[in-house]
Amino acid sequence: MSIAAQLAQQTKLYIEGSAAAAEVLTAITVGYPTILAITGHAGVANGDVVTLAGFTGVDAADLNGNSYTATHYATGTTNDTFSIEVNTVGKTITIDAGNTTATPSAWIQVKEVKAIKPSGAAASKIDVSDLDSTAKEYLTGLVDNGTFSSDIHILETDAGQAACLVAFEASTTKNFKVVTPIKTRTFNGAILKFPTLPDAMVDGVQTGSAEFQINGTITVS
Repeated sequence: MSIAAQLAQQTKLYIEGSAAAAEVLTAITVGYPTILAITGHAGVANGDVVTLAGFTGVDAADLNGNSYTATHYATGTTNDTFSIEVNTVGKTITIDAGNTTATPSAWIQVKEVKAIKPSGAAASKIDVSDLDSTAKEYLTGLVDNGTFSSDIHILETDAGQAACLVAFEASTTKNFKVVTPIKTRTFNGAILKFPTLPDAMVDGVQTGSAEFQINGTITVS
């Protein structure tokens, strides 16, 4: 029934900003996924991209200096935990008390967004037919998560729109997240189109449209 459909209102688009304050980690549980414990109850949320530092052990280099998306955030009595999608099964990685940290990127909301319209994901098609085939045979290749477009009201004082314009003009990739009332989707991307000259008409507001290319996988949390 349509009454059970998920409302789109309150969906928000964010672009990665500068690094926020480092959060001290108190424990690691190796495995897949890897589970990290954080001091207290603040600083990291589902969908945050965190850069790790300060781990010790012979396999510490597998994590130190790398960035991952935090998922499955859980509130504990003393410390909270979150997961990262990296396989550390059998690895020797330990915490250096007080010095092992996760530094999340600050997120900047892109304001005045009217619509987010994905192109849809698609996998490439690989023809594996041979002379013994009785009909065409195929395998699927890599998934292309495609692009999404966004209609916006132009607000040149908005920090999110300004950050998008800077990334567009510099041809740099950024981390993005789309937050709906139910899920958070985090991904890396590039801005292919952004309104450097807005649409304007009598008895109207300035508008424009942007297009974003999704790179790699989308992490859902």
